[in-house]
Amino acid sequence: MRTDQLIPLLAAGLLPQDRHAILRRFCIALSAGAVAAVVALVSSLGIRPDLPELLAAPFFWGKLAFPLLMAFAAVLVAARLAIPGASTRRAWLALIACYAAIWVVALAVLLEAPANARLALLFGHTWSSCPVYIALLSVPGYVALSWAMRGLAPTRLRLAGMAVGLLSGAIGTLAYVLRCPEMSVPFWALWYSIGMAIPMLAGCLLARVSFRWW
Repeated sequence: MRTDQLIPLLAAGLLPQDRHAILRRFCIALSAGAVAAVVALVSSLGIRPDLPELLAAPFFWGKLAFPLLMAFAAVLVAARLAIPGASTRRAWLALIACYAAIWVVALAVLLEAPANARLALLFGHTWSSCPVYIALLSVPGYVALSWAMRGLAPTRLRLAGMAVGLLSGAIGTLAYVLRCPEMSVPFWALWYSIGMAIPMLAGCLLARVSFRWW
């Protein structure tokens, strides 16, 4: 069969793709993962009793901004990785910039604090449990986002797994903020990062299974 005969056969029945398909799938997955994470938090740990008062404090919204910005940057990376051959350079740069910003603030706080108070700012009272709770709360988001990515066309699976893992970790962190008693920027920068890194590493390792077409 000649090439000019083969091309019409391959193109037969093709339909234009919805430009918003990726956005729609990620929105569904993010909504499902966030709701499931909050429900899991409320049913297991509960939320801070003083949360209504904290909502009026600007510092609390700064605490919420870190995982929110990480989620925004991670979804940009994941969305680009869902498209074969799409450049992810700008998305990665946005992610790095968000992460660098929190550490700039954290280091500034540490440098301004007395030397004998710096360990307390870094470790707080819940350093040993914080990353574990974030990782556990990220599981619903990872499952939902794996469904979203599996229905798209990622070709760089390990990078896509890292992006999905980081995004699910950011969702878990957003939910955990409703419970977390720590109000130190260095604590958030260190232990929230470790909590998000756990699902990111898991996503990298599980990518070939999580994104397999069944």
